[in-house]
Amino acid sequence: MINWDEFEHIHVIKKLKEILNSWWNIDVIFTDERGHIRGMDLKGNSGRFASPAVQTFLQKESAVENLAETISKTMEDLRASENRYSLRKWDTAGFDIAVVPIMIENDFMGTVVAMGFLKDSQGQQRLQEIQERLAIFGASGDVIEQSLSKIQYIEDQDRDHFLELVELVAQEVVTLHLEITTRENRIKELNKELGSRYKYDNMIGKSKPMQNLYALLDKIKGAESTVLVQGENGTGKELIAKAIHYNSIRKDKPFVIQNCSAFNDNLLESELFGHMKGSFTGAVRDKKGLFDMADKGTFFLDEIGDTSPTMQVKLLRVLQEGTFIPVGAVEPKRVDVRVLAATNRNLKEMVEQGTFREDLYYRLNVINIRVPPLRERKEDIPILSEFFLNKAQGEGHAKKVLTKRALEKLYDYAWPGNVRELQNEMERLIVLAGDEAKITADMLSPKIIDASEKGKVQGARVHGKLKDALEDLEREMIKEGLRRTGWNKSKLAKELGISRAGLIMKVEKYGLDKRKVMK
Repeated sequence: MINWDEFEHIHVIKKLKEILNSWWNIDVIFTDERGHIRGMDLKGNSGRFASPAVQTFLQKESAVENLAETISKTMEDLRASENRYSLRKWDTAGFDIAVVPIMIENDFMGTVVAMGFLKDSQGQQRLQEIQERLAIFGASGDVIEQSLSKIQYIEDQDRDHFLELVELVAQEVVTLHLEITTRENRIKELNKELGSRYKYDNMIGKSKPMQNLYALLDKIKGAESTVLVQGENGTGKELIAKAIHYNSIRKDKPFVIQNCSAFNDNLLESELFGHMKGSFTGAVRDKKGLFDMADKGTFFLDEIGDTSPTMQVKLLRVLQEGTFIPVGAVEPKRVDVRVLAATNRNLKEMVEQGTFREDLYYRLNVINIRVPPLRERKEDIPILSEFFLNKAQGEGHAKKVLTKRALEKLYDYAWPGNVRELQNEMERLIVLAGDEAKITADMLSPKIIDASEKGKVQGARVHGKLKDALEDLEREMIKEGLRRTGWNKSKLAKELGISRAGLIMKVEKYGLDKRKVMK
């Protein structure tokens, strides 16, 4: 099954639709294989269309039913002809539509429909027909006038570019659907194999960065190596550490957690390594340290970047030799512990600055896992939001849902606090919603609403020639992809479906060399 609701919010699809809107006032919708519009609440989409004519017709149930019949008939024609697309007149409205099939494994799963234009110029005859249709459907004089002024002709020289954009939308839908399906199937396989407490699907997300993370976790599940988990605050580094432990051969042994920034050096040393009775004021009995408690299991050291140089030396000894000396003791103790470390700081920069030991860094960084921030995996916002809403609400209560407009504003926000901030926002909304079943945009925090409004003002500007607009989109996709993949051109070329040589040429063309790109 295709999850139609996700496609309206995919970054590339949004960009392509913005170009079509800005260049020709064209609107894009999705339909299933029967021609029924999907992924859009037509009653709640007032003012959301580029064309007032499209807005008018799609608000009428009879027109929507007629469109479904038209699309269904078009799909039959496409199956028979094996054409890539169909350009035809929508008789009910009077204007033309472009229908591009969504093909998944040679099956027609639905269509991308671009509408609100004329494919050839026939003077006033076509416009007169649209005017009559709008009047029949009850449009006011102002709406009719605005509609006719927005209708544009697709000139012959622009037709290929126009159809290429619409086909790109369909390709993005297919790509995303296949990636999600592949990932979900793999997760099911992993959970059948592991059957443990911390399954991979507890880390919620279907986006490409999360799929890459799941694949890496799968590869290291049988390893005993030290792992360094890096990511911003609120990304879920502890959850990653738990997944590593509970899917490892040590899963039945202790899993111990310590935040290294929670204590000063003296207290942290006592916590980690334990102490002997009388070793300092208040040490009235021997105390076992956390390394001792983690013996044969896993020790997760959170915020490792906050440790002092002195503590770094002692941690290095445990990693290298498996021994430590409790505070006040003279004899070392030996333990068998797998260490997982996490930090939100750039340890490599700290090494260069002399604030973090280089030997400890390389000892920790045997396997490096980068947890993507939420702004790099915005496709996951709907399922994360739903999960946190249900969790905050508890059992026995009517389910609350976000409106489409509220969800769009969540997409527009940068989420500096990442998944943790999203969770807090959902808990806040549960309280504010009270008995309301729907959570509307005006209930969101002011910072989220303000960010959305700024985005509208500063939003993508697409003027000038179509070629320039396409190049702007291409440059942005490559720039974001380079950052996401850590400037791995081979990996990005594969994702974009072009050759590595072709990508290198485009990187040079757009001046996207790593040394030149500003943060």
